[in-house]
Amino acid sequence: MTQRYFIELAYKGTHFHGWQVQPNAASVQECLEKALSTILREPISITGAGRTDTGVHASYYVAHFDTEKETLDHPDFAHKLNSFLTKDIVIFGLTKVSPEAHARFDAISRTYQYFLNLRKDPFALETSWHFHVQPDIELMNAASKILFDYTDFTSFSKLHTDVKTNNCKIYQAEWIQTGKNIVFTVKADRFLRNMVRALVGTIVEVGIGKIDLNGFRKVIEQKDRGAAGLSVPAQGLFLTDVEYPETVFRRTV
Repeated sequence: MTQRYFIELAYKGTHFHGWQVQPNAASVQECLEKALSTILREPISITGAGRTDTGVHASYYVAHFDTEKETLDHPDFAHKLNSFLTKDIVIFGLTKVSPEAHARFDAISRTYQYFLNLRKDPFALETSWHFHVQPDIELMNAASKILFDYTDFTSFSKLHTDVKTNNCKIYQAEWIQTGKNIVFTVKADRFLRNMVRALVGTIVEVGIGKIDLNGFRKVIEQKDRGAAGLSVPAQGLFLTDVEYPETVFRRTV
C-alpha cells in the first residue's frame, strides 16, 4: 500500500527553467524526483502545485508524491533530502495526507509577490527588478482595486495556452513601498500563464502616467493580450503561499 506525502519547499529559480520537467534543461521537479528516487530506491514522480516559469522563485511551494515508505514525515528525512539537493532548493518538511489529496487540484488559493527596487542593488539583482522611476503608488493601488470588478483576465494571459477558461477570482491586490523597495502582493483562486508579470507591467504603466484608470479598465475589457503592458522580468516574482482546505492540508511553516 502506498502513502501520499505533501512536501513543503522553497527554491531560487535563477538557475532553473521553471518547475516542470523539460528536455535538456534543469528544472526543480527533475531535481526533486532524482533526489527522492535515489534516497528511497524506487522511481518517484512528484506533482507540484503549479508551474513557475524560468527564473521565477518560490519562497513557499507544495508538491505531492507517493511511496511505499511510511516514516518520511520525520525531520531527519527532510534533513537527509536537503543534503542531496542543490543549494537553490530547501525542503521544510513532509506531511502524510490522504491518498486523494492533490497538491495542484485541491489548492483553493495562491499568493504571489513581485519585488521592484528603485535603487540599483547588486545583492538583489536575481530577486528583484531594478526600476529607476518612482511610480505613483496611490494610482497603482487604485488600479489594483479595479481588478476586483472583473473575473476574465484574458488580457494578461500568455497566448495559445490550453486552459478551458481565463476566469480568475482575485482576493487581494495591493502595492506597498518601504524606502526604495516596492512589493506587489496578489492572491487569487488561480492564475493564468504569465498573468502576474503582465499585471505588474500594466499597473506600473498606470503608475508612471502612460495609462489612466479608465484606460486600465479598457485593457481588461478588451480581452486582448496586445492591449496590456509588457511582461516584467521574471527575477522579481515569487510564489509565496499555496492554501488548501484544512480537511486536506494545513501549512506547517
